[in-house]
Amino acid sequence: MTPVTVVSALSLAAWLWLLFARGFFWRTDVGLPAREEPGVWPSVCVVVPARDEAVVLPASLPSLLAQDYPGRAEVFLIDDGSTDGTGELACELARRHEGLPLTVASPGEPPAGWTGKLWAVRHGITLARAREPEYLLLTDADIAHAPDSLRALVAAAGTGGFDVVSQMARLRVASGWERLVVPAFVYFFAQLYPFRWIGRRGRTAAAAGGCVLLRTGAAERARIPDAIRHAVIDDVALARAVKGSGGRVWLGLAERADSVRPYPRLRDLWRMVARSAYAQLRHNPLVLAGTVAGLALVYLVPPLAVVVGAVRGETAAAVLGGAAWLVMAGTYAPMVRHYRQPLWLAPLLPFTAFLYLLMTVDSAVQHYRGRGAAWKGRTYARPDVVPDEG
Repeated sequence: MTPVTVVSALSLAAWLWLLFARGFFWRTDVGLPAREEPGVWPSVCVVVPARDEAVVLPASLPSLLAQDYPGRAEVFLIDDGSTDGTGELACELARRHEGLPLTVASPGEPPAGWTGKLWAVRHGITLARAREPEYLLLTDADIAHAPDSLRALVAAAGTGGFDVVSQMARLRVASGWERLVVPAFVYFFAQLYPFRWIGRRGRTAAAAGGCVLLRTGAAERARIPDAIRHAVIDDVALARAVKGSGGRVWLGLAERADSVRPYPRLRDLWRMVARSAYAQLRHNPLVLAGTVAGLALVYLVPPLAVVVGAVRGETAAAVLGGAAWLVMAGTYAPMVRHYRQPLWLAPLLPFTAFLYLLMTVDSAVQHYRGRGAAWKGRTYARPDVVPDEG
């Protein structure tokens, strides 16, 4: 066997393992679990951290205010030092749209060791405690909710006994780059954190920061958000803290929540991924090297093996590479369909994976250059503190 054939066989073996032994991560049928409406609806406080969100608020905030929720609910929008009139616009939208009561507040600049988003969340939770809610809904300012979104989340949490019910909001897919990169973002996330494993009693824990329903008692036991105040990927850190304190966590794909934030250019998407990619690897150069090698073996070898095998007449290499590529595209196709995109995008996953590989390497380069992390005009002195957008 030639070296190309051996590497192709390893790539195919990796894909067969991913297909059958990684929690069926590629399936997109993980919607909200079975639920029954309670006799008495618990109270909920919605906390929305927002920094310079005037562009997206008109498409998102009215959907929160218009929630068809039978119990007591209130919205707290925490204006994290915006310079574009986010707070004023939120108040104007509340006057224009009848619905849930809205409180707009500002926490001031975050102290050392806190990301801006989590400092805003902390301020919102502090305000909410005066209402003694049973649940907190932590949702980003770019998330538009269907009218029954909150109702469905609370019913699912109560029926299943979950302390966290989180949904991966459907991200915007409009530009060419969004079509190419965005479905893969969710696909890779599910590969790292298989949704079916998260709902079990095991160690796997994750959440999607754009839509997290959190039981107040569980937040207090896990010391949320103080315990994760410097977390780079705060949604995953929140889920781990809750599960580590004995709570139950559920995560799936959303049908009632959509992100309206645009990423029209490749550099916009690049920034979204690169700001936290190296943090996902815990800033470990050995893990980075292993990740790059793994991405190359799993995603880049199959199409290269087909080409090299065809050119050199190595039939076995071409067949093995083609089989791995076919399995890859087959596992990606459900996510492409979930985003209502044409299936011919599925075989392009190797190219998209190569972009993610470059984004990950760039994230590490920026970390070691010590430039710090910039987010909406705020620069953090520590290069390992990078807040999620919200």
